[in-house]
Amino acid sequence: MVRANGAVSLRELARVVQTSEVTVRRDVRALEAEGLLDRRHGGAVLPGGFTRESGFPQKSHLATAEKTAIADLAANFVEEGEAIVVGAGTTTQELARRLARVPGLTVVTNSLLVAQALAHANRVEVVMTGGTLRGSNYALVGSGAEQSLQGLRVSRAFLSGSGLTAERGLSTSNMLSASVDRALVQAASEVVVLADHTKLGTDTMFQTVPTDVITRLVTDDPPAHDDRAHTELQALADQGVQIAVAGATGNPGGDEVPARRQQRPALPGPRRGPSAGGPGLRSAAATVLGEQGAERERARVADLRRR
Repeated sequence: MVRANGAVSLRELARVVQTSEVTVRRDVRALEAEGLLDRRHGGAVLPGGFTRESGFPQKSHLATAEKTAIADLAANFVEEGEAIVVGAGTTTQELARRLARVPGLTVVTNSLLVAQALAHANRVEVVMTGGTLRGSNYALVGSGAEQSLQGLRVSRAFLSGSGLTAERGLSTSNMLSASVDRALVQAASEVVVLADHTKLGTDTMFQTVPTDVITRLVTDDPPAHDDRAHTELQALADQGVQIAVAGATGNPGGDEVPARRQQRPALPGPRRGPSAGGPGLRSAAATVLGEQGAERERARVADLRRR
């Protein structure tokens, strides 16, 4: 089943072979030891993530609870009247469903699934890129999509991907998708990455967003035994990425992991800046930025609204 589909969930495996998920999980662990597949939270994928990308039907069944929690938290970082870009992916699709309730929002996207989630939101304007339809993830890619983003400027970009490491940043398995994601990043002042813990420490073929361009990571709380995910989170925080963990301390609003800021050289394209979160997040922002930084952020948001 993994060879045929690229990925499969434990629930589906248990249904097909008519046994318990506990038994399936044990067998999947044994198959991973033989190098026949790689385990993921709630399922399994083909080994060698550098070359193979799962399609939307397979991705949609993996880590569903985690994606829901991440989307709930990420929606708090969007304010009324903002203009944002949202990339393709199952996690960003979950985010889009929550953005339908934000009045005066403008969403630029190359994802048909994101656009569909916002299609009936009366107070949200959806702007789609051009491009060629990539059926495996229902996204518009290619030169048409990239050219339609030229000259665009928005407050922040929300992106997902196939893997995230502190050393290399966000990556994906498809060259065309990576190219469009880079164009989305160039249009935004800040970059917010949505990635569940199963993607932490995973490196795939094409880099989309270097670590030093990522403003914030929104993720879920890794299991206590997942040393790789915990190590990667700390490494990302050490490099200055703001970490928002959904439900990390039993708080549905999430928990901010403090980052040790480092001086960075100037980068081409958009520069990261402090985020304007919802009411429950402003106190964390003020702690990091100080009162002067918080005041500058309020002035920046007001200026964006005037424009």
